[in-house]
Amino acid sequence: MKTVPGRTDRIVVVGAGLSGLAAALHLAGRGREVTVLERELAPGGRAGRVERKGYLLDTGPTVLTMPSILQDTFGAVGAELREELPLTRLDPAYVAHFADGNTLPVHTDAAAMTDAVRQFAGPGEASGYVRLREWLTRLYRAEFTRFIDSNIDSPLGMLTPDLARLVALGGFRRLDPKIGSFLSDERLKRVFTFQALYAGESPMRALALYAVISYMDTIGGVYFPPGGIAALPQALARVAAEHGVRFHYGESVQTLEREGARITAVRTADGERYRCDAVVLTTELPESYRLLDRSPKRPVPLRAAPSALILHTGGPGEEPDVGHHTISFGKGWRSTFDELIGIGRRMTDPSLLITRPTATDPGLAPPGCQLYSILAPVPNLDRGPIDWATEAGPYAEEILAVARRRQLPDFEPDFTEIISPADWARRGMVAGTPFAYAHSFGQTGPFRPKNLPRGTENVILAGGSTVPGVGVPTVLISGRLAADRITGVPARSRSRRVDTAAEASK
Repeated sequence: MKTVPGRTDRIVVVGAGLSGLAAALHLAGRGREVTVLERELAPGGRAGRVERKGYLLDTGPTVLTMPSILQDTFGAVGAELREELPLTRLDPAYVAHFADGNTLPVHTDAAAMTDAVRQFAGPGEASGYVRLREWLTRLYRAEFTRFIDSNIDSPLGMLTPDLARLVALGGFRRLDPKIGSFLSDERLKRVFTFQALYAGESPMRALALYAVISYMDTIGGVYFPPGGIAALPQALARVAAEHGVRFHYGESVQTLEREGARITAVRTADGERYRCDAVVLTTELPESYRLLDRSPKRPVPLRAAPSALILHTGGPGEEPDVGHHTISFGKGWRSTFDELIGIGRRMTDPSLLITRPTATDPGLAPPGCQLYSILAPVPNLDRGPIDWATEAGPYAEEILAVARRRQLPDFEPDFTEIISPADWARRGMVAGTPFAYAHSFGQTGPFRPKNLPRGTENVILAGGSTVPGVGVPTVLISGRLAADRITGVPARSRSRRVDTAAEASK
């Protein structure tokens, strides 16, 4: 593994999102002097927090998996996850709601989920689920340590026995037919393939190796911290500051000072100058390349993932018959992905992720009220140049009408807060999507934008646009991989990491 040569005592991390906070904690735990520069006035990045009329909104991710990776991040400085941010395991992780009116609770416990599948689709599908669960676990064990949790310098670095195991498991087949080899019920197949959208692909085109995302939530489990997902970056920043990391908020980085192949200082728009031996850039990839004064050399331009319109809303009401996470599927499936990715238009029969965080933490809303976050996938601005300045409001009303018809018939909102691709674009996110670049074969692993860019020897990238990719667990890993590029991998760090597959299988 290539690492930064020369001195690496003083590190500047640009960005206090999840990847930057993870990098800061790992570097501080390895004895480096770390300064974090953040343009906003608080940590979080995509995992932000907004208050509206007494409701506390998570403006970014709502699904949290793989707590062992969180423990590894806190543990970099000797902190304990259970003390810093106790988590509630959601059971069920999701409730799947189908267009035919049937529902399926998605349990992570093997026996409970087998029983649920048997009641939903019969003993044959239950038997198929047992075989699918075993395959997902084997896939995860073959894939995680070598291909997600490690730096790979070139495609040749993939030539390991784990690659042979991954091929033998069918990891390079298409996701939909591979899941179909275990399950024949089309509704069940959706439960274990919709995660492909997180990777920016349709299940019909995504590689089966991305079923590892399904492992993370349907077997590893879905969790929620007190105070919402925004409590996670707040806790990480607090622990980092307690262990010597210096934070400067409201500091927008303008330029990098260079001597030869090395960056020697970071300058902000306010004229502040921070000397450094190495830099971790967690800025959006186009901004990172601007700071580096370079552009990537790729035979085919990078393709962005689909985007999302998110409607936050809340209102009075007793606890409804709606869980923490509901996947509300429309009738269409292949057509949905054709519209989002192929044609570049909004879904005519939308599938939605409806999150009710007050199911787990009532304190996120005023007394007697419920808070909802409704996520509707939409095309990114490259694929579908919709005028969201005029279309966001009407489309949000359509989405709310669908949610009310399917799950929330008596809901009357106190407020609505809309985040559209235009809002993501104003924050510098490529093609107006918070999901960065799609995980096609040519944009996966060593083919994804590298975290050690050419042209400088002491700048490392972190975040969803680089390796290993998009999602809360993976961006936390990207922060540690950036730290590994600077310090190498400490032996104690290797021994401390939890075997999450074994842990989740207990």
